[in-house]
Parts: sequence; structure tokens; C-alpha cells
Amino acid sequence: MAHDTSPMRTRNWWRAHRPWLPVAFWMGFIFVMSTDLGSAAHTSRIIEPLILWIRPNASPEEIAQVHFLVRKLGHLSEYAVLALLALRAIRLSARPVSSRWSWARAGLALLIAAAYAATDEWHQSFVPGRTAALGDVLIDSSGASAGLTLAFFWPVLAFRRRSSRTTALPREQSSARSAHPTGSS
Repeated sequence: MAHDTSPMRTRNWWRAHRPWLPVAFWMGFIFVMSTDLGSAAHTSRIIEPLILWIRPNASPEEIAQVHFLVRKLGHLSEYAVLALLALRAIRLSARPVSSRWSWARAGLALLIAAAYAATDEWHQSFVPGRTAALGDVLIDSSGASAGLTLAFFWPVLAFRRRSSRTTALPREQSSARSAHPTGSS
């Protein structure tokens, strides 16, 4: 049985999978950061001099605490981005495409991010200098939840920002309107 390799079929395949490319690339970035390249020994070469530049008198304990926090914030932000990209891909893959919030889509995006977090920790268990930790899976999943929470509230925040700009006229515009009233006198 021969496969249909017509341009139409290729175009439909590309259209169906294109929203998932950013998800795959971001997962690849997370995978690379889970190797020795993203280990504490390597990130300390960047983070510690930055801390000392900002605060030259920082004690070794303070440096270790900030380094730890930056690494955990990295986990949170990586997985917040992953969940948002997954949510976008799920939304764009749906037919018809809908911009409305969907708890089912958000749940699926969270599941994808949490499952990837678990497999990422499993991957780290094979990398010398890295350790697998259930706590990191929880931090990663919390980051995914935070990203999805932001996505849920973003339309409300954007609406408030837009409506506050349109209702509050700058001083020059309001004084110009009062100096040149519309209508005849």
C-alpha cells in the first residue's frame, strides 16, 4: 500500500503540527539544561560573579542561598513557559480554533508539563553531577500552574489596562477639548 505524499496532505500535516514546534524546541532547551551544562557547578560560574558584582560583601552563605533561589526560579519559569506553549498549541490544534478559556485545555497543558517534568528528573538521574528530585517535579508543576494562572487572568488584566487608558485622557487632550467645544454658539 503506497503512502499519499501529495502536497495537500503534506500541507495539512504541517498545519496540524506547526503549533507544536515551539513546544518541542522548548522541551529541547529544558533537556539541554538538564545535562551537565545546567548543573549547579556550571551555573555558579555565571550567577556567583553576578551576585558579587551586585553585592560585593555577600557572604558565601548568601551567595549559596541566592544561587539556589535563582536555580529554583529557573525551574518555575521554564515550566511556566512550557505550559503556556502547550496551551497555545492545544488551542491552535483544536478545530475550530477558539480563543476562549478552556479548563480542559489548561488541564491537558498542565498534564503535559508535569509529565515532562517527571521525565526530565528521570533523565537527570542518568547525568553525572545531576540528581533527580521529586521536589523539583513539584516546583516545575507549580511553575506550569503559575503560567496557566497568568494565562487565565491575562485577559482581565489587559482589559483593565486598556479601559484605564481610554477613560483617562491626558491633560493636554482634556484641556484642548474644553477650549474648543464642539457645536455652534
